[in-house]
Amino acid sequence: MSNVNDTQYFKVSQDESENNVEKVLDAVCHAMIEKGYNPQSQIVGYIMSGDPTYITSHKGARSMIMKLERDEILEELMHYYLENRINRR
Repeated sequence: MSNVNDTQYFKVSQDESENNVEKVLDAVCHAMIEKGYNPQSQIVGYIMSGDPTYITSHKGARSMIMKLERDEILEELMHYYLENRINRR
């Protein structure tokens, strides 16, 4: 049993999966824009609920994003956000 005062570490491999997540998110965002959807709100809905119907099936976007784990997507989004915030300061 772990101590509540200890920090837990979430380890994720930093290999080609980063690249894959970025490519999938780019493709999914473009497909949603083409169909007139707001990618930001649709992806948030998908991450929060796990319901793939938040993502359009246009150009295979839904099947592409379902091949990723939602935590992988969230990690990539946080990485991008934090990297850009730190570099702006």
